[in-house]
Amino acid sequence: MLQVWRLAICCSRLYVENNSLKQDRMIRMPVALNRRHVISLAGAAAAGLAFTRGANAQQHAPEGIVDAIEIAKPGKLKDMVYGKADAPVTIVEYASLTCPHCADFKLITFPKIKEKYIDTGKARLIFRDFPFDPRATAAVMLARCAPEDHYFPMIDLFFRQQQQWATAEDGKAALLQIAKLAGFTQESFEACLTNQQLLNDVRATVERGSKEFGVNATPTFFINGKKYAGDLSFEEMSGFIDSAL
Repeated sequence: MLQVWRLAICCSRLYVENNSLKQDRMIRMPVALNRRHVISLAGAAAAGLAFTRGANAQQHAPEGIVDAIEIAKPGKLKDMVYGKADAPVTIVEYASLTCPHCADFKLITFPKIKEKYIDTGKARLIFRDFPFDPRATAAVMLARCAPEDHYFPMIDLFFRQQQQWATAEDGKAALLQIAKLAGFTQESFEACLTNQQLLNDVRATVERGSKEFGVNATPTFFINGKKYAGDLSFEEMSGFIDSAL
């Protein structure tokens, strides 16, 4: 079970940048999914990586403001959080595990944000899954089926190995390989991906984000209620956090 912790740290060299997928700084989403889609299409290449692109977002200004208290409330799924509950700044991130821009933020920008703001008690980050294709949905479900203390290590591992599983010819086999590192068996893997209640809760999270808070691309961030869509740099996010302190 501890292997996933080690691999979440040591597998960074397996993360392969693909510049052709990063011309835009966010990925547009929206696909209605059911359990049959997840279990059958987990093996299909993630369409979002190859075909789905959002508008180029080279400049960042708030796209709107939502109620900071409302967006910080959990939905059907328990919120997974970095940082202290009493931090003065709350960042809510909506991300998809097959989104290259989300991987960039998690692997490159987030460690600096965590060190400067989260570890010092100035901010907390609520991470919410917002899958836009069946393969991303399958990965989300696996992370949720794992023990809670394995959730973020699995998220990190999925992002680090994104190119290996998200575009693999046999995505289901690639996902199973990663899941086994977290202690899954073939049986528990299949049981997780056919868990209708979990799938419903994942879909409810996506629907809530879209309908209540206007999320339609990943990554999307809300910093004390102010909405920013796109792959924010460390400097950009630092400026937004500083202005909220």
